[in-house]
Amino acid sequence: MWSIMTEKKRLKSSRYISGIDGIRSLAVIGVVLYHLSPSFLKGGYLGVVLFFVISGYLITDLLFQELYQNKRLDYKGFFKRRIKRLYPTLAFVLLLASAYITLFQRNLLNNIRGVIWSSLLNVNNWWQIHKGFSYFDRFQGESPFTHIWALSIEWQFYLLWPFLFLILVKGIRKKKIVNRILIGAALLSAILMAFLFHPAQDPSRVYYGTDTRLFSILIGCLLAFVWPTYRLKPRIPRGARLILEMSGIVSLGLLLWAFVKMDASSTFTYRGGMFLISLCTAVLVAVTAHPGARMNRWLTNPLFSWIGKRSYGLYLYQLPVMVFYEAKVQNLADHPWMHSLIEVFLLVLLSELSYRFIERPAARADWLHAPLRIVRSMKQGINVHNWAAIPILILLGTSIVGWASAPTNHVTKAQKEVQETIAKNKKALESKAPAQKTEKTLSSSEEQTISSAYNLTPEQLKKADKMKISALGDSVLLGSAAEIKQIFPQITMDGSVGRQVYEAPAILETMKSSGGLANTVIIALGTNGSFTQEQFAEVMKSLSGKKVYWVNAYVPTQKWQNQVNQSLAAWKKDYKNLTIIDWYSVASAHPEWFEADHVHPNVDGRKSYAGLIAKEILK
Repeated sequence: MWSIMTEKKRLKSSRYISGIDGIRSLAVIGVVLYHLSPSFLKGGYLGVVLFFVISGYLITDLLFQELYQNKRLDYKGFFKRRIKRLYPTLAFVLLLASAYITLFQRNLLNNIRGVIWSSLLNVNNWWQIHKGFSYFDRFQGESPFTHIWALSIEWQFYLLWPFLFLILVKGIRKKKIVNRILIGAALLSAILMAFLFHPAQDPSRVYYGTDTRLFSILIGCLLAFVWPTYRLKPRIPRGARLILEMSGIVSLGLLLWAFVKMDASSTFTYRGGMFLISLCTAVLVAVTAHPGARMNRWLTNPLFSWIGKRSYGLYLYQLPVMVFYEAKVQNLADHPWMHSLIEVFLLVLLSELSYRFIERPAARADWLHAPLRIVRSMKQGINVHNWAAIPILILLGTSIVGWASAPTNHVTKAQKEVQETIAKNKKALESKAPAQKTEKTLSSSEEQTISSAYNLTPEQLKKADKMKISALGDSVLLGSAAEIKQIFPQITMDGSVGRQVYEAPAILETMKSSGGLANTVIIALGTNGSFTQEQFAEVMKSLSGKKVYWVNAYVPTQKWQNQVNQSLAAWKKDYKNLTIIDWYSVASAHPEWFEADHVHPNVDGRKSYAGLIAKEILK
């Protein structure tokens, strides 16, 4: 992804394409802003697509140049340069983050041994798939290591591609056949992504998979076969130059548009969208690489040069900085932009220090003899040659303690209580049909108990007893299902942990087609992330003609809380059938109502949650 810079200098006939740093800058800025605030830059995750295409192109182009110059490939030298460029910073981030977690945030030690070995063995993406971890569930304890999945795919490419490249070039030889093989493989990968994607499910499997993301790298590889840098001429006709530059400008414009508009939950994203973005990136890379066009000059400036050279560090440090910082802020949603600026400052500072003291020295170091020299110098006492080893040893020792004591799939007592409540309610709701009405009525004592618990009048309870209601929500609704059902015995509920708004339309359509969607509908979504106006409109379209009660979000530990609630308040005016139930305002005054995560209500909170919903519906 970022490993080309050092190798470029080694090839005498190659030229350093400074504009590629500009494309890298756009990519890493997009990814960082997406992780800071997905709603601000909905398509920022596409920065990884840019990295994949760049890697495919530059690695293949370098292999071509080496084969052209030396008539052979130096596999040992290739892998040595990859290791020296990528492993030191990765290892340092893993050590630094592990030591911090061991000392200050031990709840994140859970499964950390799996993170470490899967990252170092470059199978982290498949490990996350096996564990069922979601890239998009931002509430359920976001990991500081989630983003390493992309680096694992890069390494899988590095390990296999030089051998496959030689087979294609030396074995098949015919350029047309090679191009068709690459095109076919890329299309197969894109088709697999489209086939495995399901709109109503979390798309993490197709997002993480090497098989479903390979097309971006292969498109970059194909570009190197048809557009190798050593064949590009600096002087071309004016008309050809204008066509090139216009193509570059259009592709850049489309990429920027996608960064702003292309939501990660959209069906289009996985059924052709990422493939088209890969093609746009290939066009931009091709124009930037051509010495006869001015795109390289346009994408070259001191800022892009600085960011591009540090893009690897910026990518690696981003989630550790965000996760560690945000865990220490109680009311993150109150000042999201201020906290984001602080996080960006910390990220830039760490990346600069890492670039100066880890990345550059490691790229120049003689690794074969370095350990022996360190041991010899340590025997002579602490001096300028070995002082840097001391903090590394401290980090390593602290990390080893953390790794040794780390649990696997551990659940805290508070988490267990929440999970047990949710599981119990989930089991009770497995029958989607509403309870059958019987002649049995509540005794006066039972009626008084329920009335007192939820602060409802006997008349309201009698009205609630006859109402048919449908409810769709996430774990907050699911956790309070028993209380809500005590008030509304005829209710049909569908709740799921980690559920996002984009999943709702398909579920609602299924409920509607089976006749299980009542005229009164409760929606309790927004805890797990923000959503677009288009996604909201799609939900409301599915509920046309129904009376809708949407419970807003109380999730003070996340930046999207205020945006979700402000958006709901703003969009409400367009729907006469919509009522917003203001759980946020009520919950904000009662922190004692919540479990340790500050989001899921405890016993008192669940009663208050159910009572608030009932009062709004029974007005």
